[in-house]
Amino acid sequence: MYDSWPINLLVVVVTAITVSLAVLIHYEGLVQISQRLTRMQTQRRRKVLYGIFAVLILHVAEIWVFGSALWALLELAGAGHLTGDEHISLLDAVYLSAATYTTVGFGDLAPVGAVRFLVGTEALTGFVLITWSASFTYLEMEHFWRLRRRADEE
Repeated sequence: MYDSWPINLLVVVVTAITVSLAVLIHYEGLVQISQRLTRMQTQRRRKVLYGIFAVLILHVAEIWVFGSALWALLELAGAGHLTGDEHISLLDAVYLSAATYTTVGFGDLAPVGAVRFLVGTEALTGFVLITWSASFTYLEMEHFWRLRRRADEE
């Protein structure tokens, strides 16, 4: 049932496009956040809050990209399905995407068939992008702390 090479190839191509789009969103988003933080003329604490909320928005956007791709693939005959519900809505796909992206894991919904490739790759991508965000946040905060120490020393 799930041996169709054309469907498998389509899932791989959609996965590659989706991962590329998520990484590009993340990269460009972090560049914009960094530039905005540099230009902001406000308290350091507000800059940190802005940075955290902005990074969260990036992750939510990336989850929606993966969820939308999953939902589209589930509409194709032979691409697979999700266990746990007969009719999967876009929000169900986004929910599974959030659980996968954050590496929480499967619970009430689980992929079956070729779509497992997209979902499995999303877990790796989410882990890498979340780690990237953590490093970015630390470096930005460290920069603010360094500026504060300099100001205190002067």
